[in-house]
Parts: sequence; structure tokens; C-alpha cells
Amino acid sequence: MRDVAIVAFSQTDHLRSSEELSEVEMLMPVLHDVLARTGLRTGDVGFTCSGSSDYLAGRAFSFTMALDGVGAWPPISESHVEMDGAWALYEAWVKLLTGEADTALVYAYGKSSPGSVRDVLTRQLDPYYVAPLWPDSVALAALQARALIDAGDTSERELAGIATRSRTAAADNPHAQLRGLREQGDYVVQPLRTGDCPPIGDGAAAVILAAGDKARELCERPAWIRGMDHRIEPHSLGVRDLTDSPSTRLAAERAGAFERPVDTAELHAPFTAQEVVLRKALDLDERVRVNASGGALAANPVMAAGLIRLGEAAAAIHRGVSDRALAHATSGPCLQQNLVAVLEGEPHVR
Repeated sequence: MRDVAIVAFSQTDHLRSSEELSEVEMLMPVLHDVLARTGLRTGDVGFTCSGSSDYLAGRAFSFTMALDGVGAWPPISESHVEMDGAWALYEAWVKLLTGEADTALVYAYGKSSPGSVRDVLTRQLDPYYVAPLWPDSVALAALQARALIDAGDTSERELAGIATRSRTAAADNPHAQLRGLREQGDYVVQPLRTGDCPPIGDGAAAVILAAGDKARELCERPAWIRGMDHRIEPHSLGVRDLTDSPSTRLAAERAGAFERPVDTAELHAPFTAQEVVLRKALDLDERVRVNASGGALAANPVMAAGLIRLGEAAAAIHRGVSDRALAHATSGPCLQQNLVAVLEGEPHVR
């Protein structure tokens, strides 16, 4: 197998609303910045893959318009996933592993501000038994939180502590939408308060992947992808134990996460209770820095937040503050689909 690394990462400043910008206008500065970090031009990239959702955009094949920001002429090798950009990164990683390309551009974007994202996300549910009931994403997350509290795995006080820690950490993240200490606020759906829920906002992110010596040419300290895997829980919520995430555990095992300890973890946990589930599934103790960027509780652009977790983990390795990092992305209700990647930096030269 070839060695493949994340060599550059860029993201927007995440905002509650970017109604003055189209998806292309929001995306273009990020694409220009991530290419500039490597010195590559669009024509130098061997493969391009994106993640987004037509449901958010409100029109079919909306991703084709975003290609205007990439520059698709002369023709490029390009693909798209109707998923978080983390899954686009997975496709690009496989493409580079096969040797069909040496470099890849991966990007994702989402604008949640134009409509009710809580209602839009109901379209992910089982269309026969659950979706007709219109349970929104917060109500389902509240069911998961209540199951955890009833099982004795957490409490409302502990959930508030997760929210405080995440947004305090985000004070050092200039791209985060919510930064610094905030009140937990009123209940949205018991037992979840405003502080337990992610902000609604717009944003985009992009990464560059490169293989072998090309990665070393483009980045002083590449974040090598040592393993990556994704798994899914049963579609029916009624047959799942919402206090656990076997799919996350299996994906982590297949990615090699349990072979050696990690020092950093970027977990895609839009709700505080979901961090409790993920920490248990991934066997993360207090020695691991979790969501030093603030995580999805500080900025949660739908369809890009998972890719941002991979980008933030890679950026920590680029800066030399991490040697072995775990990145997690999720999609669907109550951590239904989960992707885990393990990233490593080369040893520091003394």
C-alpha cells in the first residue's frame, strides 16, 4: 500500500448566516487558500472529490454549480458524495492508494441558514415508520441523552461541562462560530439545553491529499493516514442501543486506533451526549486532548463538520503539537454512520 497524507487544510470562518454569498462564492476562497498552502494549481491535482447535500441547497445536482469554483475546464477527474466531506476524503484516499492519482483535492460545504435544518435532517430517517412522524434531529438526540442519563453514564451537569470545555477551547480557534464561555440556556428538548446543541451555520472546508514523496515535497510534516474505516448502525432506531456505538468501535479497530495510544482526538459530536458515547466506544481517557478546536459544538456546518475534524487533526500534526491523532466523522441520527481515521506525523528530528 502507498503512504498517503493530508498535506494542507483550510476552512471558512463559520457564520450563522452567509445569505449574501452563494455556495460558489463561499467556497472559492477556501479552495484558493488550500492550493496556495501547497503551491499547487488546479491543473496539478490528479483527483477532486466533494461532499454536500442537495437537500440543504434545495435543488438537484447543486454540486455541479460548485465546480465553477474549482475550475472544471479543461476537464478534470472528479467525483461527489451526497455525504459529509469526510466520506469524500475516504474516496479520494482509496483513489490515491490504487495509484490512479498522486494528489487529490477534497472539499465540502453546507448552508444551513436558509431553512430549518432540524426538519431537513428528518429526510435521513426510515421513510416508512419514522420519517412520517417528523421527529427532528434535536428530539432524537434528546432520546439518546435521556438513555445515557437513565443508564448512569452521564448527567446534565457533566453534559454542561462538555459544552463549557469545548467552547472554551474554541476561544483559540478564529474560525469557530461560538467561542468562549456561554450559558447553558433553556431546555430545547429535555434533557438537552441550548448549550448542549450545535450552532446552526454556514461554512466550507478543503484538504489536499498527496502520496509518498509528493507529500513530503508539499508539506514539511505531512499527516500520514495510517488507517481509515467507516461503518453503519442499523437503520431502525428501535433495534439500537443508543448508549453505545458498535460501528464506531469497529471502524476504530479496523483503522488501527487501538494499536497504540493517540494524543489527540477530533470527535464529530454535534450534541454533548454524543461525546460521552464516542469516548466510551473509542476508549479515550483524560490524557487525550479531545476537540481542542472546539468541535462541532463550536461550529457545525452540515456536510463539512466531519471533514473539518480530519482537517483539524491533520493541522495539529502539521504544527507539531500532535504525533498520533484520531479523527471521527458521523452522519445520520444518533451517530448512525461513523468514520474513523488515524493520522501520524513523522518523528521530530532533534
